[in-house]
Amino acid sequence: MHIVVCIKQVPDSAQIRIHPVTNTIMRQGVPAIINPFDLFSLEEALRIKDKVGARVTVLTMGPPMAETSLRKALSLGADDAVLLTDRKFAGSDTLATSYALTSAIKKLSEEETVDLVFCGKQTVDGDTAQVGPGIATRLGFQQLTYITKIESIDQGAKEIVVHRRSEGGVQVLKTALPCMITMLEGTNTIRFGKMDDMFRSARYSLKTWSKDTTGAEETKVGLKGSPTVVSKVFVPKPRAQKAKMIEAEAPSAEAPSAEAMAAAAVEAILGAQPKLADELLARAAAGL
Repeated sequence: MHIVVCIKQVPDSAQIRIHPVTNTIMRQGVPAIINPFDLFSLEEALRIKDKVGARVTVLTMGPPMAETSLRKALSLGADDAVLLTDRKFAGSDTLATSYALTSAIKKLSEEETVDLVFCGKQTVDGDTAQVGPGIATRLGFQQLTYITKIESIDQGAKEIVVHRRSEGGVQVLKTALPCMITMLEGTNTIRFGKMDDMFRSARYSLKTWSKDTTGAEETKVGLKGSPTVVSKVFVPKPRAQKAKMIEAEAPSAEAPSAEAMAAAAVEAILGAQPKLADELLARAAAGL
């Protein structure tokens, strides 16, 4: 069984800078980590490896500095790592990113058929949750999102049974392999790397692929292949407003009752929002 885990290196800081022209995130000089949601998918892939002896390949698209995240994944127990890096990938939106990653997965399949693709639920920088499903669609894989548990994998029958969180509870789903899975946060505990894996990670000869290596079309990657246009990016201005202390009346030497505090709070809110008071009175008169 061959498992591919797609990870992303994201900024580990609230000090995000935005390029004034392209409206994309400027990552230079900002500390970076593996996207936290991706770690749950990586851990689940490694657990499958422990159970059935699968081979785990970690794949990321990003600048050369993303090598550190791949080596971190190797230190946790992944077998192989591929860095998809090319200046022509810069500025890719989710559509272009899913295309580039799909091209790399197809190339990996030439060496060994890919049975499972794992992605994080979403990334903490983009928050779109679109890349995983986009990869599944392009590969023609079944997509299993918001998974909380992998119950079983039948390699002979090429079937997998999972638990999926939904609004109404938990769905138990069975589908055929290959498929794409996004794991929810908190579904497992990320392991500590073993010393042997750490040494292997440091010595590992990282595979670095460009657009030409995967055969990706130039018009479908980077800004050229990104139909999403960000019209404006801005940081909300902080408001300098002091908190107001609301005093509730109470008998001497006694603390005000809950009813008195609630009445004082309501009176203060309605005093500050006179239109709200008129609207509530109108609704009460109409029997709403």
